[in-house]
Amino acid sequence: MSNKTEILEEYVAATDKLNDLKLREAQSPCPVTDETIVIQPQFGDEMNELTRKCAQLNMILEAMEASED
Repeated sequence: MSNKTEILEEYVAATDKLNDLKLREAQSPCPVTDETIVIQPQFGDEMNELTRKCAQLNMILEAMEASED
């Protein structure tokens, strides 16, 4: 098992990557047209995976905090 510092570094890196993907997704240009368009997420799968990873790492960090009390 990794130590708290390594887990925290991994969590920060995953959170930063997720925020970057969300920003890039939001800045994707939409075509200018009068027709109805369907917007498909460009980074959907990767963002879902990172969201899941961040949640898991956060739970581990919270458990480590609780055990230190």
